[in-house]
Amino acid sequence: MPIVTRNRAIKITAALATAAIALGLCMVSRDDVSAAIKQHRIERLNAQVENIYTTDYQQMMDDELTSQRDDEERTVDNIYTKTNPYGTNTTSLYVYFTTDEPSTISYTVHAEGYPDYSADAVTSDEAAETVTLAADTSDTSSTSDTADADIASTEHEFLVLGLIPKVKNTITLTITSEDGASTTRTLSETGPSLLGSEEVQLETTVAPSDDALATLGNDLYVILGNDSDEQDFMTYYDANGVLRGEVPILYYRAHRLLFDDNGLMWFSASTKTFVGMNRLGKLERIIDLGDQYILHHDYALDSDGNIVSLATDLTRDDHAVQDQVIKVDTDSGEVTSLVDFGEMFADYKASTDHSGIDESDPTASNRWDWIHFNTIQLLEDGSALLSARETSTIIKVNDLESDPTLDYMIGEPSVWSGFEQTDSFLTKNGDFPDTGGQHSITYVADDSLADGQYYLYMFDNNFGYAMTRPDFDWTVIDGISTAQSSKDESSHSQFRKYLVDEQAGTYTEVQSFDVPYSPYVSSAQELSDDLNFVDSGMQGIFGVYNDDGQLEAQYHMELNTSYIYRVYSYGFKGFYFA
Repeated sequence: MPIVTRNRAIKITAALATAAIALGLCMVSRDDVSAAIKQHRIERLNAQVENIYTTDYQQMMDDELTSQRDDEERTVDNIYTKTNPYGTNTTSLYVYFTTDEPSTISYTVHAEGYPDYSADAVTSDEAAETVTLAADTSDTSSTSDTADADIASTEHEFLVLGLIPKVKNTITLTITSEDGASTTRTLSETGPSLLGSEEVQLETTVAPSDDALATLGNDLYVILGNDSDEQDFMTYYDANGVLRGEVPILYYRAHRLLFDDNGLMWFSASTKTFVGMNRLGKLERIIDLGDQYILHHDYALDSDGNIVSLATDLTRDDHAVQDQVIKVDTDSGEVTSLVDFGEMFADYKASTDHSGIDESDPTASNRWDWIHFNTIQLLEDGSALLSARETSTIIKVNDLESDPTLDYMIGEPSVWSGFEQTDSFLTKNGDFPDTGGQHSITYVADDSLADGQYYLYMFDNNFGYAMTRPDFDWTVIDGISTAQSSKDESSHSQFRKYLVDEQAGTYTEVQSFDVPYSPYVSSAQELSDDLNFVDSGMQGIFGVYNDDGQLEAQYHMELNTSYIYRVYSYGFKGFYFA
Protein backbone atom coordinates (compact mmCIF):
# COMPACT_ATOMS: atom_id res chain seq x y z
CA MET A 1 0.00 0.00 0.00
CA PRO A 2 1.44 3.46 -0.88
CA ILE A 3 2.51 5.55 2.10
CA VAL A 4 0.00 8.32 1.31
CA THR A 5 -2.85 5.82 1.15
CA ARG A 6 -1.67 4.13 4.34
CA ASN A 7 -1.44 7.48 6.18
CA ARG A 8 -4.86 8.44 4.90
CA ALA A 9 -6.22 5.09 6.13
CA ILE A 10 -4.64 5.66 9.54
CA LYS A 11 -6.16 9.15 9.73
CA ILE A 12 -9.56 7.82 8.67
CA THR A 13 -9.33 5.04 11.25
CA ALA A 14 -8.29 7.52 13.94
CA ALA A 15 -11.12 9.84 12.98
CA LEU A 16 -13.61 7.01 13.13
CA ALA A 17 -12.27 5.95 16.51
CA THR A 18 -12.52 9.52 17.80
CA ALA A 19 -16.07 9.79 16.48
CA ALA A 20 -16.99 6.48 18.09
CA ILE A 21 -15.57 7.60 21.43
CA ALA A 22 -17.39 10.92 21.14
CA LEU A 23 -20.61 9.13 20.26
CA GLY A 24 -20.15 6.77 23.20
CA LEU A 25 -19.52 9.67 25.55
CA CYS A 26 -22.57 11.40 24.11
CA MET A 27 -24.69 8.29 24.66
CA VAL A 28 -23.37 7.89 28.21
CA SER A 29 -24.06 11.56 28.80
CA ARG A 30 -27.60 11.21 27.46
CA ASP A 31 -28.18 8.15 29.64
CA ASP A 32 -26.91 10.05 32.66
CA VAL A 33 -29.15 13.00 31.85
CA SER A 34 -32.17 10.74 31.37
CA ALA A 35 -31.46 9.00 34.65
CA ALA A 36 -31.05 12.33 36.42
CA ILE A 37 -34.32 13.64 34.97
CA LYS A 38 -36.13 10.46 36.00
CA GLN A 39 -34.69 10.61 39.51
CA HIS A 40 -35.68 14.26 39.84
CA ARG A 41 -39.23 13.43 38.73
CA ILE A 42 -39.45 10.62 41.28
CA GLU A 43 -38.16 12.85 44.06
CA ARG A 44 -40.69 15.56 43.18
CA LEU A 45 -43.51 13.02 43.14
CA ASN A 46 -42.39 11.53 46.46
CA ALA A 47 -42.34 15.01 47.99
CA GLN A 48 -45.80 15.74 46.57
CA VAL A 49 -47.23 12.58 48.12
CA GLU A 50 -45.51 13.26 51.44
CA ASN A 51 -47.25 16.64 51.49
CA ILE A 52 -50.62 15.03 50.73
CA TYR A 53 -50.23 12.83 53.81
CA THR A 54 -50.23 15.77 56.22
CA THR A 55 -53.07 17.22 58.25
CA ASP A 56 -52.24 20.74 57.07
CA TYR A 57 -52.57 19.80 53.41
CA GLN A 58 -55.83 17.95 53.94
CA GLN A 59 -57.34 20.90 55.82
CA MET A 60 -56.11 23.39 53.22
CA MET A 61 -57.71 21.37 50.41
CA ASP A 62 -60.92 21.03 52.42
CA ASP A 63 -61.12 24.79 52.96
CA GLU A 64 -60.42 25.45 49.28
CA LEU A 65 -63.05 22.95 48.17
CA THR A 66 -65.71 24.37 50.47
CA SER A 67 -64.98 27.95 49.43
CA GLN A 68 -65.19 27.20 45.71
CA ARG A 69 -68.25 24.99 46.07
CA ASP A 70 -70.25 27.43 48.18
CA ASP A 71 -69.42 30.47 46.07
CA GLU A 72 -72.62 29.89 44.08
CA GLU A 73 -75.90 28.08 44.51
CA ARG A 74 -75.41 24.51 43.28
CA THR A 75 -78.41 22.89 41.62
CA VAL A 76 -78.88 20.25 38.92
CA ASP A 77 -78.24 23.04 36.42
CA ASN A 78 -75.11 24.33 38.15
CA ILE A 79 -73.29 21.25 39.38
CA TYR A 80 -69.94 21.75 41.08
CA THR A 81 -67.13 19.32 40.24
CA LYS A 82 -63.46 19.01 41.11
CA THR A 83 -61.04 16.25 40.20
CA ASN A 84 -59.16 14.57 43.03
CA PRO A 85 -59.81 17.29 45.63
CA TYR A 86 -57.67 15.80 48.41
CA GLY A 87 -54.88 14.31 46.28
CA THR A 88 -55.81 10.78 47.33
CA ASN A 89 -57.43 9.32 44.20
CA THR A 90 -56.06 10.68 40.94
CA THR A 91 -58.94 9.78 38.62
CA SER A 92 -61.83 10.55 40.96
CA LEU A 93 -64.29 13.41 40.47
CA TYR A 94 -65.94 15.22 43.38
CA VAL A 95 -69.56 16.16 42.64
CA TYR A 96 -71.90 18.46 44.59
CA PHE A 97 -75.40 19.81 43.97
CA THR A 98 -78.84 20.06 45.57
CA THR A 99 -82.33 19.00 44.48
CA ASP A 100 -85.76 20.25 45.49
CA GLU A 101 -87.02 16.75 46.25
CA PRO A 102 -85.22 13.95 48.09
CA SER A 103 -83.50 11.92 45.39
CA THR A 104 -80.98 9.18 44.75
CA ILE A 105 -78.11 9.40 42.27
CA SER A 106 -76.57 6.88 39.93
CA TYR A 107 -73.84 7.55 37.39
CA THR A 108 -72.23 6.08 34.30
CA VAL A 109 -68.72 6.93 33.13
CA HIS A 110 -68.21 6.58 29.37
CA ALA A 111 -64.92 6.93 27.49
CA GLU A 112 -64.40 5.91 23.88
CA GLY A 113 -62.70 2.53 23.61
CA TYR A 114 -63.48 1.38 27.16
CA PRO A 115 -66.45 -0.40 28.75
CA ASP A 116 -68.80 1.89 30.66
CA TYR A 117 -68.61 1.94 34.45
CA SER A 118 -71.83 2.49 36.42
CA ALA A 119 -72.63 2.80 40.12
CA ASP A 120 -75.25 3.97 42.59
CA ALA A 121 -73.64 6.74 44.61
CA VAL A 122 -73.76 7.28 48.35
CA THR A 123 -74.50 11.01 48.39
CA SER A 124 -74.70 11.86 52.10
CA ASP A 125 -73.20 10.71 55.38
CA GLU A 126 -76.68 9.69 56.53
CA ALA A 127 -77.11 7.50 53.46
CA ALA A 128 -73.67 6.00 54.03
CA GLU A 129 -74.62 5.06 57.59
CA THR A 130 -77.92 3.54 56.43
CA VAL A 131 -76.23 1.40 53.79
CA THR A 132 -73.51 0.38 56.22
CA LEU A 133 -76.07 -0.85 58.73
CA ALA A 134 -77.69 -2.93 55.99
CA ALA A 135 -74.45 -4.52 54.83
CA ASP A 136 -71.43 -5.84 56.67
CA THR A 137 -68.86 -3.56 55.05
CA SER A 138 -66.06 -4.90 57.22
CA ASP A 139 -66.06 -7.80 54.74
CA THR A 140 -64.09 -7.52 51.53
CA SER A 141 -67.15 -7.91 49.32
CA SER A 142 -70.69 -7.09 50.35
CA THR A 143 -74.14 -6.26 49.12
CA SER A 144 -76.82 -4.02 50.53
CA ASP A 145 -80.57 -4.21 50.69
CA THR A 146 -81.68 -0.65 51.38
CA ALA A 147 -84.72 1.00 49.83
CA ASP A 148 -84.16 4.15 47.77
CA ALA A 149 -86.32 6.16 50.17
CA ASP A 150 -83.94 5.32 53.00
CA ILE A 151 -80.98 6.95 51.27
CA ALA A 152 -82.63 9.77 49.30
CA SER A 153 -81.58 13.33 50.15
CA THR A 154 -81.75 16.87 48.81
CA GLU A 155 -78.02 17.54 49.20
CA HIS A 156 -75.73 15.37 47.09
CA GLU A 157 -71.99 15.14 47.73
CA PHE A 158 -70.05 12.18 46.39
CA LEU A 159 -67.13 10.89 44.36
CA VAL A 160 -67.47 9.59 40.83
CA LEU A 161 -64.87 6.86 40.39
CA GLY A 162 -63.26 5.69 37.22
CA LEU A 163 -62.32 8.55 34.91
CA ILE A 164 -60.07 7.28 32.14
CA PRO A 165 -56.79 9.25 32.09
CA LYS A 166 -56.06 11.83 29.38
CA VAL A 167 -59.24 11.24 27.34
CA LYS A 168 -62.71 12.74 27.27
CA ASN A 169 -65.03 11.17 29.85
CA THR A 170 -68.78 11.65 29.64
CA ILE A 171 -70.45 11.23 33.03
CA THR A 172 -74.21 10.76 32.96
CA LEU A 173 -75.95 11.41 36.28
CA THR A 174 -79.40 9.89 36.75
CA ILE A 175 -81.35 11.73 39.45
CA THR A 176 -84.37 9.80 40.73
CA SER A 177 -86.90 11.28 43.14
CA GLU A 178 -88.87 9.26 45.68
CA ASP A 179 -91.91 9.10 43.38
CA GLY A 180 -89.81 7.34 40.73
CA ALA A 181 -89.49 10.29 38.37
CA SER A 182 -85.98 10.68 36.98
CA THR A 183 -83.94 13.20 35.08
CA THR A 184 -80.39 13.14 33.75
CA ARG A 185 -77.52 15.57 33.59
CA THR A 186 -74.33 15.11 31.61
CA LEU A 187 -70.85 16.20 32.63
CA SER A 188 -67.76 16.17 30.44
CA GLU A 189 -64.30 15.83 31.97
CA THR A 190 -60.86 15.05 30.57
CA GLY A 191 -59.38 12.43 32.84
CA PRO A 192 -56.29 13.57 34.78
CA SER A 193 -52.88 12.13 33.94
CA LEU A 194 -51.79 9.31 36.19
CA LEU A 195 -49.04 9.89 38.72
CA GLY A 196 -47.76 6.37 38.15
CA SER A 197 -47.17 4.14 35.14
CA GLU A 198 -49.76 1.43 35.83
CA GLU A 199 -51.80 -0.03 32.99
CA VAL A 200 -55.16 1.56 32.23
CA GLN A 201 -56.39 -1.68 30.64
CA LEU A 202 -55.07 -4.93 32.08
CA GLU A 203 -54.39 -7.85 29.80
CA THR A 204 -57.44 -10.07 30.15
CA THR A 205 -56.14 -13.58 29.54
CA VAL A 206 -59.59 -15.10 30.21
CA ALA A 207 -62.55 -12.84 29.47
CA PRO A 208 -64.96 -12.54 32.42
CA SER A 209 -67.89 -14.94 32.18
CA ASP A 210 -71.45 -13.70 32.57
CA ASP A 211 -71.49 -15.28 36.03
CA ALA A 212 -68.30 -13.45 37.05
CA LEU A 213 -69.58 -10.12 35.73
CA ALA A 214 -72.91 -10.56 37.49
CA THR A 215 -71.26 -11.49 40.79
CA LEU A 216 -68.70 -8.68 40.71
CA GLY A 217 -71.02 -5.94 39.44
CA ASN A 218 -69.29 -2.62 40.13
CA ASP A 219 -67.06 -4.10 42.85
CA LEU A 220 -63.42 -3.21 42.39
CA TYR A 221 -60.24 -5.26 42.48
CA VAL A 222 -57.83 -3.44 44.77
CA ILE A 223 -54.15 -4.02 43.99
CA LEU A 224 -52.37 -4.12 47.34
CA GLY A 225 -48.66 -4.03 46.75
CA ASN A 226 -47.37 -3.96 43.19
CA ASP A 227 -44.25 -2.77 44.97
CA SER A 228 -42.07 -0.22 43.22
CA ASP A 229 -38.60 1.24 43.68
CA GLU A 230 -40.09 4.60 42.71
CA GLN A 231 -43.54 5.73 43.93
CA ASP A 232 -46.04 3.26 45.40
CA PHE A 233 -49.78 3.17 44.77
CA MET A 234 -52.92 1.29 45.62
CA THR A 235 -54.99 0.89 42.44
CA TYR A 236 -58.60 -0.06 41.67
CA TYR A 237 -59.67 -2.12 38.63
CA ASP A 238 -63.17 -3.10 37.54
CA ALA A 239 -64.36 -6.53 36.37
CA ASN A 240 -63.28 -5.70 32.81
CA GLY A 241 -59.73 -4.98 33.97
CA VAL A 242 -60.05 -1.20 33.50
CA LEU A 243 -58.33 1.18 35.93
CA ARG A 244 -60.89 3.01 38.10
CA GLY A 245 -58.72 4.50 40.82
CA GLU A 246 -55.12 5.43 41.67
CA VAL A 247 -54.36 6.05 45.35
CA PRO A 248 -50.78 7.20 46.03
CA ILE A 249 -49.25 6.05 49.31
CA LEU A 250 -46.06 7.12 51.03
CA TYR A 251 -44.09 3.89 50.46
CA TYR A 252 -44.20 0.14 51.06
CA ARG A 253 -47.86 -0.91 50.60
CA ALA A 254 -51.42 -1.03 51.84
CA HIS A 255 -52.21 -4.62 52.88
CA ARG A 256 -55.99 -4.51 53.11
CA LEU A 257 -58.85 -2.02 53.59
CA LEU A 258 -60.74 -1.81 56.88
CA PHE A 259 -64.08 -0.02 57.28
CA ASP A 260 -65.02 1.30 60.73
CA ASP A 261 -68.37 2.42 62.17
CA ASN A 262 -67.53 6.10 61.71
CA GLY A 263 -67.44 6.13 57.93
CA LEU A 264 -63.67 5.82 57.58
CA MET A 265 -61.65 3.45 55.42
CA TRP A 266 -58.37 2.53 57.12
CA PHE A 267 -55.21 1.32 55.40
CA SER A 268 -51.44 1.44 55.82
CA ALA A 269 -49.68 4.14 53.81
CA SER A 270 -46.14 3.16 54.86
CA THR A 271 -44.43 0.95 57.44
CA LYS A 272 -45.01 3.77 59.94
CA THR A 273 -48.39 5.14 58.91
CA PHE A 274 -52.06 4.22 59.23
CA VAL A 275 -54.67 6.55 57.74
CA GLY A 276 -58.45 6.82 57.94
CA MET A 277 -59.99 8.20 54.73
CA ASN A 278 -63.58 9.40 54.39
CA ARG A 279 -65.81 8.61 51.41
CA LEU A 280 -64.82 11.85 49.65
CA GLY A 281 -61.11 11.08 49.83
CA LYS A 282 -60.14 13.30 52.76
CA LEU A 283 -57.65 11.83 55.21
CA GLU A 284 -59.45 12.39 58.50
CA ARG A 285 -56.89 10.51 60.61
CA ILE A 286 -53.14 10.17 60.04
CA ILE A 287 -51.35 8.06 62.65
CA ASP A 288 -47.57 7.69 62.94
CA LEU A 289 -46.43 4.59 64.83
CA GLY A 290 -43.37 6.29 66.33
CA ASP A 291 -39.84 4.96 66.62
CA GLN A 292 -40.29 1.52 68.18
CA TYR A 293 -42.47 -0.38 65.71
CA ILE A 294 -43.01 -0.80 62.01
CA LEU A 295 -46.05 -2.60 60.63
CA HIS A 296 -45.94 -5.40 58.10
CA HIS A 297 -48.19 -7.71 56.09
CA ASP A 298 -51.58 -7.47 57.81
CA TYR A 299 -53.91 -5.82 60.32
CA ALA A 300 -57.54 -5.93 61.47
CA LEU A 301 -60.10 -3.84 63.37
CA ASP A 302 -61.07 -5.05 66.83
CA SER A 303 -64.50 -4.67 68.43
CA ASP A 304 -63.58 -1.21 69.74
CA GLY A 305 -62.57 0.06 66.31
CA ASN A 306 -58.85 -0.04 67.06
CA ILE A 307 -56.27 -1.54 64.71
CA VAL A 308 -54.51 -4.77 65.67
CA SER A 309 -51.43 -5.11 63.48
CA LEU A 310 -48.54 -7.43 62.81
CA ALA A 311 -45.33 -5.59 63.63
CA THR A 312 -41.57 -5.59 64.07
CA ASP A 313 -39.97 -4.17 67.22
CA LEU A 314 -37.00 -2.11 66.03
CA THR A 315 -35.50 -1.81 69.53
CA ARG A 316 -34.71 -5.50 69.95
CA ASP A 317 -31.04 -6.34 70.50
CA ASP A 318 -31.42 -9.66 68.67
CA HIS A 319 -32.93 -7.97 65.56
CA ALA A 320 -35.87 -10.39 65.44
CA VAL A 321 -38.46 -9.28 62.90
CA GLN A 322 -42.11 -9.88 62.04
CA ASP A 323 -42.92 -11.63 65.34
CA GLN A 324 -44.95 -9.00 67.23
CA VAL A 325 -48.60 -7.95 67.45
CA ILE A 326 -49.48 -4.38 68.44
CA LYS A 327 -52.66 -2.37 68.99
CA VAL A 328 -53.11 1.13 67.57
CA ASP A 329 -55.77 3.32 69.19
CA THR A 330 -57.50 4.96 66.24
CA ASP A 331 -58.60 7.92 68.38
CA SER A 332 -55.41 8.78 70.25
CA GLY A 333 -52.82 7.09 68.04
CA GLU A 334 -51.34 5.34 71.07
CA VAL A 335 -49.44 2.14 70.27
CA THR A 336 -49.28 -0.76 72.73
CA SER A 337 -47.73 -4.21 72.57
CA LEU A 338 -50.08 -7.20 72.66
CA VAL A 339 -47.87 -10.22 71.98
CA ASP A 340 -44.17 -10.91 71.63
CA PHE A 341 -44.12 -14.35 70.03
CA GLY A 342 -40.40 -14.53 70.71
CA GLU A 343 -41.40 -14.90 74.36
CA MET A 344 -44.38 -17.20 73.75
CA PHE A 345 -42.25 -19.56 71.64
CA ALA A 346 -38.86 -18.78 73.17
CA ASP A 347 -37.41 -22.30 72.97
CA TYR A 348 -38.39 -22.79 69.35
CA LYS A 349 -37.03 -19.37 68.39
CA ALA A 350 -33.70 -20.14 70.09
CA SER A 351 -33.37 -23.32 68.03
CA THR A 352 -33.51 -21.52 64.68
CA ASP A 353 -30.66 -20.04 62.66
CA HIS A 354 -30.19 -16.30 63.08
CA SER A 355 -30.90 -15.29 59.51
CA GLY A 356 -33.52 -13.73 57.31
CA ILE A 357 -34.49 -10.50 55.64
CA ASP A 358 -37.20 -7.95 56.31
CA GLU A 359 -38.76 -6.68 53.09
CA SER A 360 -40.68 -4.08 55.10
CA ASP A 361 -37.28 -2.60 56.03
CA PRO A 362 -34.95 -3.38 53.09
CA THR A 363 -32.05 -1.36 54.56
CA ALA A 364 -31.92 -3.58 57.65
CA SER A 365 -29.19 -6.14 58.24
CA ASN A 366 -28.58 -9.06 60.60
CA ARG A 367 -32.33 -9.73 60.83
CA TRP A 368 -33.82 -12.81 62.47
CA ASP A 369 -36.99 -13.78 60.61
CA TRP A 370 -37.72 -16.91 62.60
CA ILE A 371 -41.55 -17.09 62.24
CA HIS A 372 -42.68 -14.44 59.70
CA PHE A 373 -46.37 -13.84 60.31
CA ASN A 374 -48.24 -12.74 57.19
CA THR A 375 -51.94 -12.74 58.18
CA ILE A 376 -54.03 -11.98 61.25
CA GLN A 377 -57.76 -12.63 61.66
CA LEU A 378 -59.68 -11.50 64.77
CA LEU A 379 -62.57 -13.62 66.05
CA GLU A 380 -65.59 -12.33 67.97
CA ASP A 381 -64.55 -14.09 71.20
CA GLY A 382 -61.30 -12.11 71.40
CA SER A 383 -59.09 -14.83 69.95
CA ALA A 384 -57.00 -14.51 66.80
CA LEU A 385 -55.79 -16.68 63.96
CA LEU A 386 -52.35 -16.04 62.50
CA SER A 387 -50.48 -17.47 59.53
CA ALA A 388 -46.77 -18.12 60.09
CA ARG A 389 -44.96 -18.49 56.77
CA GLU A 390 -41.57 -19.56 58.10
CA THR A 391 -43.05 -22.58 59.92
CA SER A 392 -45.94 -23.21 57.48
CA THR A 393 -48.24 -23.14 60.51
CA ILE A 394 -51.67 -21.66 61.27
CA ILE A 395 -51.74 -20.57 64.92
CA LYS A 396 -54.74 -19.70 67.10
CA VAL A 397 -54.20 -17.51 70.16
CA ASN A 398 -56.82 -16.98 72.85
CA ASP A 399 -57.50 -13.64 74.59
CA LEU A 400 -55.19 -11.74 72.27
CA GLU A 401 -55.75 -8.31 73.84
CA SER A 402 -55.81 -9.35 77.50
CA ASP A 403 -53.89 -12.53 78.35
CA PRO A 404 -52.68 -14.19 75.14
CA THR A 405 -52.14 -17.95 75.26
CA LEU A 406 -51.67 -20.59 72.58
CA ASP A 407 -54.87 -22.45 71.71
CA TYR A 408 -53.95 -24.67 68.77
CA MET A 409 -51.81 -25.08 65.65
CA ILE A 410 -52.58 -26.48 62.19
CA GLY A 411 -49.85 -27.70 59.85
CA GLU A 412 -46.99 -30.17 59.64
CA PRO A 413 -46.26 -31.09 63.31
CA SER A 414 -42.70 -32.25 62.67
CA VAL A 415 -41.66 -28.63 62.05
CA TRP A 416 -42.13 -28.16 65.82
CA SER A 417 -40.78 -31.59 66.79
CA GLY A 418 -39.08 -31.58 70.19
CA PHE A 419 -41.04 -28.61 71.52
CA GLU A 420 -44.10 -28.52 73.75
CA GLN A 421 -46.15 -26.86 71.00
CA THR A 422 -46.44 -30.20 69.17
CA ASP A 423 -49.13 -31.15 71.70
CA SER A 424 -51.28 -28.25 70.48
CA PHE A 425 -51.68 -29.47 66.88
CA LEU A 426 -55.17 -30.34 65.74
CA THR A 427 -55.61 -33.79 64.22
CA LYS A 428 -55.85 -34.03 60.45
CA ASN A 429 -59.10 -35.72 59.43
CA GLY A 430 -58.48 -37.30 56.03
CA ASP A 431 -55.67 -37.88 53.56
CA PHE A 432 -54.43 -34.54 52.23
CA PRO A 433 -51.12 -32.65 52.37
CA ASP A 434 -50.51 -29.76 54.74
CA THR A 435 -49.67 -26.27 53.55
CA GLY A 436 -46.32 -24.83 52.58
CA GLY A 437 -45.80 -21.13 53.39
CA GLN A 438 -49.52 -20.29 53.24
CA HIS A 439 -50.83 -16.71 52.93
CA SER A 440 -54.10 -14.84 53.28
CA ILE A 441 -55.84 -17.22 55.69
CA THR A 442 -59.48 -16.21 56.17
CA TYR A 443 -61.92 -17.20 58.92
CA VAL A 444 -65.54 -17.86 57.89
CA ALA A 445 -68.33 -18.36 60.42
CA ASP A 446 -71.34 -20.33 59.19
CA ASP A 447 -74.63 -20.56 61.09
CA SER A 448 -75.32 -23.96 59.56
CA LEU A 449 -72.33 -25.48 61.35
CA ALA A 450 -72.28 -26.94 64.85
CA ASP A 451 -70.82 -25.02 67.78
CA GLY A 452 -67.04 -24.86 67.60
CA GLN A 453 -66.96 -25.39 63.85
CA TYR A 454 -65.94 -22.88 61.18
CA TYR A 455 -64.15 -22.67 57.86
CA LEU A 456 -60.64 -21.49 57.07
CA TYR A 457 -59.54 -20.86 53.50
CA MET A 458 -56.21 -19.64 52.21
CA PHE A 459 -53.70 -19.35 49.41
CA ASP A 460 -51.44 -22.35 49.88
CA ASN A 461 -48.15 -21.42 48.23
CA ASN A 462 -47.19 -25.10 48.40
CA PHE A 463 -43.57 -24.04 48.83
CA GLY A 464 -41.25 -25.71 51.30
CA TYR A 465 -38.42 -23.52 52.53
CA ALA A 466 -37.32 -21.75 55.69
CA MET A 467 -34.15 -19.68 55.82
CA THR A 468 -33.95 -20.17 59.58
CA ARG A 469 -34.44 -23.97 59.28
CA PRO A 470 -32.02 -24.87 56.45
CA ASP A 471 -31.80 -28.55 57.45
CA PHE A 472 -35.53 -29.26 57.63
CA ASP A 473 -36.76 -31.64 54.91
CA TRP A 474 -39.94 -30.05 53.59
CA THR A 475 -40.65 -32.98 51.28
CA VAL A 476 -42.22 -34.67 54.31
CA ILE A 477 -45.28 -32.75 53.05
CA ASP A 478 -46.65 -34.73 50.12
CA GLY A 479 -46.48 -32.90 46.78
CA ILE A 480 -44.76 -29.80 48.11
CA SER A 481 -42.44 -27.83 45.83
CA THR A 482 -39.02 -26.55 46.79
CA ALA A 483 -38.64 -24.50 43.60
CA GLN A 484 -37.74 -20.87 44.31
CA SER A 485 -38.88 -19.67 40.88
CA SER A 486 -42.53 -19.03 40.08
CA LYS A 487 -41.70 -20.10 36.52
CA ASP A 488 -41.10 -23.71 37.54
CA GLU A 489 -43.47 -25.61 35.26
CA SER A 490 -43.77 -28.65 37.52
CA SER A 491 -44.96 -26.64 40.53
CA HIS A 492 -48.36 -25.26 41.46
CA SER A 493 -49.99 -23.49 44.38
CA GLN A 494 -53.52 -24.12 45.64
CA PHE A 495 -56.71 -22.57 46.89
CA ARG A 496 -57.39 -24.55 50.10
CA LYS A 497 -60.37 -24.64 52.45
CA TYR A 498 -60.62 -26.42 55.80
CA LEU A 499 -63.47 -27.24 58.13
CA VAL A 500 -62.14 -26.74 61.66
CA ASP A 501 -63.88 -28.52 64.53
CA GLU A 502 -62.46 -27.23 67.79
CA GLN A 503 -64.56 -29.54 69.96
CA ALA A 504 -63.36 -32.62 68.09
CA GLY A 505 -59.86 -31.17 67.75
CA THR A 506 -59.75 -31.80 63.99
CA TYR A 507 -59.41 -30.07 60.64
CA THR A 508 -60.70 -31.45 57.35
CA GLU A 509 -60.02 -30.32 53.81
CA VAL A 510 -63.35 -29.58 52.12
CA GLN A 511 -62.08 -27.89 48.95
CA SER A 512 -58.87 -27.43 46.97
CA PHE A 513 -57.79 -26.73 43.42
CA ASP A 514 -54.55 -25.85 41.67
CA VAL A 515 -53.64 -22.27 40.75
CA PRO A 516 -50.53 -20.71 39.13
CA TYR A 517 -47.44 -21.20 41.27
CA SER A 518 -46.24 -18.42 43.53
CA PRO A 519 -43.69 -19.53 46.16
CA TYR A 520 -44.18 -16.30 48.12
CA VAL A 521 -46.94 -13.71 48.77
CA SER A 522 -50.42 -14.02 47.11
CA SER A 523 -54.04 -14.08 48.30
CA ALA A 524 -57.37 -15.89 48.13
CA GLN A 525 -60.93 -14.70 48.63
CA GLU A 526 -64.39 -16.23 48.40
CA LEU A 527 -66.63 -13.98 46.29
CA SER A 528 -69.85 -16.01 46.52
CA ASP A 529 -71.06 -19.53 47.22
CA ASP A 530 -69.48 -20.77 44.00
CA LEU A 531 -66.87 -18.20 42.91
CA ASN A 532 -63.40 -17.59 44.34
CA PHE A 533 -60.78 -14.93 43.64
CA VAL A 534 -57.08 -15.80 43.67
CA ASP A 535 -53.92 -13.71 43.18
CA SER A 536 -50.77 -15.63 42.22
CA GLY A 537 -48.58 -12.70 43.14
CA MET A 538 -45.17 -13.62 41.76
CA GLN A 539 -46.69 -14.20 38.32
CA GLY A 540 -48.74 -11.00 38.31
CA ILE A 541 -51.82 -13.11 37.57
CA PHE A 542 -55.16 -12.96 39.36
CA GLY A 543 -58.43 -14.58 38.45
CA VAL A 544 -61.93 -15.73 39.33
CA TYR A 545 -62.39 -19.50 39.70
CA ASN A 546 -65.51 -21.57 40.23
CA ASP A 547 -65.52 -24.18 42.97
CA ASP A 548 -64.21 -26.80 40.55
CA GLY A 549 -61.15 -24.66 39.86
CA GLN A 550 -62.25 -23.59 36.38
CA LEU A 551 -61.38 -20.03 35.38
CA GLU A 552 -64.26 -17.57 35.02
CA ALA A 553 -61.93 -14.59 34.49
CA GLN A 554 -58.19 -13.97 34.53
CA TYR A 555 -56.04 -10.86 34.37
CA HIS A 556 -52.32 -10.19 34.01
CA MET A 557 -50.60 -7.10 35.42
CA GLU A 558 -47.07 -5.96 34.67
CA LEU A 559 -44.87 -6.25 37.77
CA ASN A 560 -43.01 -3.16 38.96
CA THR A 561 -40.41 -5.34 40.66
CA SER A 562 -41.03 -8.89 41.90
CA TYR A 563 -44.68 -9.46 42.76
CA ILE A 564 -48.16 -8.19 43.60
CA TYR A 565 -48.57 -8.82 47.31
CA ARG A 566 -52.37 -9.13 47.44
CA VAL A 567 -55.48 -8.43 45.39
CA TYR A 568 -58.89 -8.33 47.05
CA SER A 569 -62.30 -7.44 45.64
CA TYR A 570 -64.20 -4.78 47.59
CA GLY A 571 -67.86 -3.84 47.29
CA PHE A 572 -67.40 -0.39 48.95
CA LYS A 573 -71.04 -0.46 50.06
CA GLY A 574 -71.78 2.41 52.41
CA PHE A 575 -68.55 4.10 51.38
CA TYR A 576 -68.51 4.97 47.68
CA PHE A 577 -71.61 3.03 46.68
CA ALA A 578 -75.21 2.53 47.79
